[in-house]
Amino acid sequence: MPNTKSNRGRVKRLPRGARGGIELLLIQTVEHLGKTGDVVEVKAGYANNFLLPQGLATIATPHHKRMVEKHRARLAEIERKRLAGLQAQADELGRLSVTIEANANDEGHLYGSVGAHEIATALKQHNFTIATEQVRLEGPLKELGLYTVRIHMGHEINAELKVWVVPSASEPAAEKT
Repeated sequence: MPNTKSNRGRVKRLPRGARGGIELLLIQTVEHLGKTGDVVEVKAGYANNFLLPQGLATIATPHHKRMVEKHRARLAEIERKRLAGLQAQADELGRLSVTIEANANDEGHLYGSVGAHEIATALKQHNFTIATEQVRLEGPLKELGLYTVRIHMGHEINAELKVWVVPSASEPAAEKT
């Protein structure tokens, strides 16, 4: 957290924007807020509790603004490379299919359901680290079958993943005796 005390022990105020919020310069792109190098105005709690401690933004001083303008071309190139990497990862995910085993009855209805957590765990076995928030399901998967699931990579880059929900191999084939 930035040092907010001055020499005399008084708390320094963060710079206020035109609408009364805190004016910050984004160090990294924050979804639904802005891109690297943008000057944004946010509420004090969001700035103090999330953006500043996570290192996603810094105080928008005139010096920082001049430095961003000076290096804007380099920042744009870094962002292009990052987006190209996300697109490559999305293309690789599009060619992948994962299989998830689940307990189901004879009609193919699952006893539970398959959700975003199970899909993210299955992707980790294929060396893809995807957060559960990135898995976009219209609802939990409650039947056996093939599903197409959207994975949100960020910045309007999405991947279509094929998910096979199959009966669990540990189920006994026939319980009739």
